[in-house]
Parts: sequence; structure tokens; C-alpha cells
Amino acid sequence: MLRYLTGVRSLRLIVLLGAAAGWAAPMALPELVERARANDHRVKEAEAQLRFFRSKYDEARWAWFPRIDSFVAVAGPTPEAVNDGLGGPPLTKATYMYDLDLGRPGVMFRAEANAILPIYTFGKLTALEHAGKKGVEAGEALTVTAKDEAEYQVSQAYFGYCLAQSGKSVIAETLGRLDEAAKVLERLREQGSEQVTQMDMYKVDYYRRQAEVQLASAEAGANLALAAIRLLIAAPPEEVIEVAAAPLEAPGGSLLSVDTYISTARVFRPEISAIEAGIAAREQEVFIRERMYLPDFGIAGFARWVWTTNATRQKSPFAYDPYNDLSAGLALVMRYQFDFPQKGIALEQSRAELEKMQHQRDLLVAAVRLQIEKEWNDTTAAMTKGSKQTLAEKSARRWATSAFTAFDLGTGDTRELVDSFIALASASAMRYQAFHDAQVGLRALTRATGHRVELVPNSPNPATPSPALLPKPK
Repeated sequence: MLRYLTGVRSLRLIVLLGAAAGWAAPMALPELVERARANDHRVKEAEAQLRFFRSKYDEARWAWFPRIDSFVAVAGPTPEAVNDGLGGPPLTKATYMYDLDLGRPGVMFRAEANAILPIYTFGKLTALEHAGKKGVEAGEALTVTAKDEAEYQVSQAYFGYCLAQSGKSVIAETLGRLDEAAKVLERLREQGSEQVTQMDMYKVDYYRRQAEVQLASAEAGANLALAAIRLLIAAPPEEVIEVAAAPLEAPGGSLLSVDTYISTARVFRPEISAIEAGIAAREQEVFIRERMYLPDFGIAGFARWVWTTNATRQKSPFAYDPYNDLSAGLALVMRYQFDFPQKGIALEQSRAELEKMQHQRDLLVAAVRLQIEKEWNDTTAAMTKGSKQTLAEKSARRWATSAFTAFDLGTGDTRELVDSFIALASASAMRYQAFHDAQVGLRALTRATGHRVELVPNSPNPATPSPALLPKPK
């Protein structure tokens, strides 16, 4: 029992020390994608922009709320103003105006508020709210765009890291075969075989050095991929990043027809959704500019209070009293600005912006179609190359085995042996490269369509899949 408790304490100590040192378990692609979609700096920027669009929407929704203008003032000194309170003549000499005799100086207190509540604007406020809502939709779509781009790029970096690791394994295998060949050469030379010369030793050593150079390049590629992953997931400097590299394999299945992915993109591609929302917002702006030729109706209200310490308050409603006042009122008002040239110019500008955005939408749809066709062709070609390179690698491996056996028996030459090793390494590297291109191509096709692309089982006619295999909404 004591030994068990001691083991538990040791395990806890190891965990605590690992946490203090910034240790973390190796991350696979799903975890990297999740962190990139949440922490990428472009995603944070898009989310901040989305908050701006939402605030503009709130501003549009509250546009009906009356704008209340108010002020409070304290003024002085005020001249003496004394009469009978009914608008009669001044009762003191200082009350007369246009002299410097202030009499008994005083202080004036003044407060005033004015507001207009719109009640009918011929649809301007409703259109403004709709435009704000479409702005939020565009911001949400652009946020999805940033997340999809972060996911695609971190997938690129991840598969690049996997490719570098696979390349290192291929080079390590080649180095092992060259070492074995060097041992055979050394043994044959010790036996005095005429099959081996010093030039053969030089050849094997030369190809070994070349393989070591390629190994260093693969190591540099892996480090660069790790640096890109750290940037895309916005890892803090003190965090230790370790990636769980998966073996590169051929994707199983086949793609749907390119027209299927083009149709999917029209529904799910976030950039298309964003520009459609932008066009709808521009249409509302044009509507508002057209309705600016019509007036706005509302209810105006005001409240006023003025009190002066050395002025008589007038009791008659017909007496002018700027020194003491308490009044409030409501009125039905119509507001209109007779700036017809400015209204026409603003309307034409809005229509031009709407037309420009419509052309941008058409260009974007065409560009998306071209992008999908390119990614579909590249992915299909990579999958075909992968299957062909797999067969080529099998043939090269048989060749290398036969050449080494013949060389070991003294019936083969060095050139045949080295050529077979180079062919095997090249076929293996090209096979992994094709697998890498196919995996990245699937992610690129996902990015181009805006929807997760899944391969379907191979069928006699994959261009016409069953409805159950078609993409489903997210």
C-alpha cells in the first residue's frame, strides 16, 4: 500500500513538473483546426468587425428613438428688471435699458429640452433596420470565411509537417540501405573481389552525403511547418507545441462531379453569402435615398424653465418675459429639406454602388466556379498519382531487393544497386507527395465550396451519386 501511494505521488509530481514547463500532449489535426478557428488573428479581426456591424444594427433599430437636445446654464450678472408683473412700465431707474446701471445684480438659471419623435417616414426607418440586419449577416459570413481560411492553412501546415516526417523516414531507409551496401563493398574488397573498386566506394559515399542533405532539408521543412502551425493557432511564446504526425495515406473513395460542388458553393460559400447580404443592404440604401424626396412626420416636444433672481415674473400671458419662464408643449411637425441637387447626387451614387456590387457578385461566382474546377482537377490528379506511385514504389522495392541480392552474391554491379535505391527513394517520396497533395486538395475543395467534402465509395458511375451522398447543410 505504501509503495502504491508513493507511485501516485511520483506521478502527480511528474504531471505538475510537466505543466510548469509548458508541456502539452501532441496535437492532432482536429485539435489544431479547433484552435486555429478560435484563435487565428484574422478570426479575431473578423469577430471585432462583426461586433461593429452588430452595433450599427442596434443603431439602426433605435433610429426611431427621439433625439433629446438639452442644456442647463447659469448666467450673470443680470440687470435689475422690476415692474408690476403685468407688463407695465419699469418701477426702478435701474430697470431701464441701455445704460450701465445694473441696480441690484442678479443671476439667471436656465434649462431647456427639445425632442422630435418620428411617427411616419415613408419606410425609411424600416429600410435602415433591414440594411443593418444585412450588415450583420455579411459580418457573420466574413467571420466564417476567416475561420475556413484558418482551418485550410493549418491543415496545409499539418500535412506539410506529415510530409516532412514521411520524407525523413524515406531518407532514413535509404541511408540504411546505403550503409548495408557500404558494408558489402567493404567485405568484397577485403575478399579481393574484382567486382568492387575504390570508385564504387566513392559513389556510395557520394549518394549517402546527398541523402544527408535531403534529410536536413526535410528537417528544415518540418520546423517551418511547426512555426506556421504556432502562428495559425496563436500559441503563446512559452507554450511547447508538439504535433502528432499521422502517416500519409491515400484518401479512400472518389469525388462527386464538379457541378455538384459548384451547386454546393452557391449555397454554402460564405463569401457569396456576404456579398448577397451586402447587395441587399445596398438596395435598402437606394430605397432610402429615393424616399428622401418625401418628408418625415413626427411629434415635437419642448420644455423650458428660466428663473432670474432680480426680475419680476410676469403674470400676463401677453407680457414678454425672457427672465422668468416655465412652459412645455407638443406639436405635430413635418420636416423636409429642399436640397434637391444633393438628394439626386446621393441617389445616383447609391445606385452606382449597388450596380458595382452586383458586378462584383457575378465576378465572385465565376471565380468560385473556376477555383472549384481547379481544386477538383488537382485533387483528382493527386489521387490518381497516388495510386500510380503506390504501384511504382512496389516495383522499385522489388528492384532494389533483387539488385541488392545480386550485388551481395557478386553478380550485380554498383550502378544497378545505386540506381535501384534512388528509384525506390524517389517513388516513395513521390507517393507521399501525391498523398499530401490529395489530402490538401480535399481541404482546398472544402474551402472552395464552403462545405465539408467527403469522398464517396467508388461506384460504376460516381458522377451521379444517390441523394443520400449529396452534401447536407451544416
